[in-house]
Amino acid sequence: MFDKFTILAVDDDCMNLEMLELMLSEIDCSLLKAENGQKALDLLEKNPHIDVILLDLVMPVMDGYETIKHIKQKMEWRDIPVIVVTAGASEVTRTLALGANDFIAKPYNPEELRLRVMNHVRSKKLSDKVKGMNSYLEGEVVKKTAALQKALNLSLEAEYEISLRLGRAAESRDTETGMHTHRISELSKCLAQLVGIPSEQCEILHFASPLHDVGKIGIPDKILLKPGKLDQIEFSIMKLHTEIGGRILSDAERFPVIDAGGIIALQHHEKWDGSGYPSGLKGEDIHVFARIVSIVDVFDALSSERPYKKAFPLEMAKNIMEEGRGEFFDPKLLDLFLNNIHEFVEIRENLKDVTEDHSNFVDLSQWI
Repeated sequence: MFDKFTILAVDDDCMNLEMLELMLSEIDCSLLKAENGQKALDLLEKNPHIDVILLDLVMPVMDGYETIKHIKQKMEWRDIPVIVVTAGASEVTRTLALGANDFIAKPYNPEELRLRVMNHVRSKKLSDKVKGMNSYLEGEVVKKTAALQKALNLSLEAEYEISLRLGRAAESRDTETGMHTHRISELSKCLAQLVGIPSEQCEILHFASPLHDVGKIGIPDKILLKPGKLDQIEFSIMKLHTEIGGRILSDAERFPVIDAGGIIALQHHEKWDGSGYPSGLKGEDIHVFARIVSIVDVFDALSSERPYKKAFPLEMAKNIMEEGRGEFFDPKLLDLFLNNIHEFVEIRENLKDVTEDHSNFVDLSQWI
C-alpha cells in the first residue's frame, strides 16, 4: 500500500521497548527507540521521516507531557501522529489536549496496537501525499503566474511601442522634435510618482502619455505647419485634434494603455478653471492623467527650441507656468512640479534632441 515506514518508540523501560519491537515485528517497519523525551527529540532531529511516535508518559529527563508539547510546537513535527502508551487511563484528556492523536492503555492488545499504528501511518502517508501535491500545485501556480506576468509585460511593451510610434507619426507632421514623446513619457511618470499614484497606474501613464497629440494626424498641413499665429477658424480646426485623438483611441477598454491614451488625447487641453477644450471640463472632472500631461507638455514646449522660437530660460518657463496656476493647471500638481523642478530638468537634459542648438539653451546645471 505504501513504502516501509518508521516508528519511534519512547519508554524508559527497556522491557517495554522490547515488547513493542516484538509486537510490531509483523509489520514492515523500522523501529527507533528512545528511553526519554529528550532522546526522542534528538532522534527526530536526525530522522525527519518518522511516521508514528509511541510515547510513554512517565519518564526521567523529559516526560511524555513535555515531549508532546515540543513535538506539536515545531512545524516540521506537528503532523506526526503521537500515540500515548501508558499504564494509567486517567490522563487521556490531558494528553489529547496537548495534541496527542491517540491513546492506548497498558496492558494493550498486540493486534489493537498494530491496527492503531497502521491507521495512523495510513493517515500520515495520505497527508504527506496531499502536502506534496499541494507543494507541486503551488509550484505550478508560481510558474504559470510568472508566465502570465511575462505575457502581460510583453503586452504592455507592445502597447507602449504602438504608443510611441503613433506619437512619432503625429510628430512627423508637426514642428515637435524627435525626443518629445520620450520626454513626455518620462516627465509624466515622474510627476505621477510624486503625486503618489500607484506604481501600476504610473506605468500605464508612462506608456500612454506619448499619445497625447496623436489627433494631429487629422489636422491639415496648412494649419498644422503654419509658422504664424492661427486665425479663429484655423484655431477651431486645430482644437479638433483632441477629439480626433479621442476617436482614434476609443473603444479600447481591453487595452489599458490605449484606453488611457484616449483619455489623455481628449482631455489634455482642458483647463482647471473650465475654460479649456473640447468639453470645458473643470477641476477634478479632468482625469488626473490629462492634468499631469498638460503640465509636463507645456514645460517641454517652453523649454524646447522651435523654428518659430528659442528655448525659454528656466526662470521664464517657471514664471509662465506659475501664471497658469488655478487657470490652466491643477494648483496642487503644479506645486509638486515646481517644487521638484530639478528632477524634470534632469529628465529633459538627458533626453535632449540631437538637432537642438545648445547655444540657445540657458545653463540649467544650477537647478539640477
